[in-house]
Amino acid sequence: MSEEKRKQHFVLVHGACHGAWCWYKVKVLLEASGHRVTALDLAGCGIDTTRSITDISTCEEYSEPLIQLMTSLPNDEKVVLVGHSFGGLSLAIAMDKFPEKISVSVFVTAFMPDTKHSPSFVLEKFASYMTPEGWMGTEFKPYGSDNIGMSALFSTEIMKNRIYQLSPIEDLELGLLLKRPASLFTNELSRRTNFSDKGYGSVPRVYIVCKEDKIILEELQKWMIDNYPGSLVIEMEETDHMPMFCNPKLLSDHLSEIADKFY
Repeated sequence: MSEEKRKQHFVLVHGACHGAWCWYKVKVLLEASGHRVTALDLAGCGIDTTRSITDISTCEEYSEPLIQLMTSLPNDEKVVLVGHSFGGLSLAIAMDKFPEKISVSVFVTAFMPDTKHSPSFVLEKFASYMTPEGWMGTEFKPYGSDNIGMSALFSTEIMKNRIYQLSPIEDLELGLLLKRPASLFTNELSRRTNFSDKGYGSVPRVYIVCKEDKIILEELQKWMIDNYPGSLVIEMEETDHMPMFCNPKLLSDHLSEIADKFY
């Protein structure tokens, strides 16, 4: 029975400009341990060719594939939600709507909002860390009827030097081939109702700090943890912003251990 308990359903949520493809190493490792794994493309991401980011005006609309998946789960099934980078906002939306269907949510060097401030609060803090030069030529374009949306497409330079700098060059090349424009929906999230204590705040949260992340700096990761403490913090040494490429075995081991702990 204890062996059976350890088999869990992981739902993996990617970050900006990426897609389900970025979990290919972690998915294989978790499945080899007997777990069920769903890696999904959020709207306008990965191989979802039905829409582009400029068709999407809200973070909730962007997160719709995750919301649909959570809706489809049986009421007695609980999943382990894992969100990377901007995927933390999609996690928060799902946690607010389906707290009873989530055993634990894992924020992997991800934006982790709180319940006291606007959902955009952590993004605004992040923006205060980023100089225009720090974006290294990343392309920003306003979109929408009132230009309230802003799309972003990572430059080769930022991916090479600040996102994938410790990851295998083959995975950097994969990322460069497959990247698509994204949005952080900061304007829209600044007007969104705060996440609730009853929904979002009731789900156990674990934060995985990547200590060599040069885009969401360790200092900012720790600020988010202090701002809204969760149940557990795990640190990954010598790991850049892409732990699923940089250190997939260690990340998978941590995820399995977290799933066991919060079963």
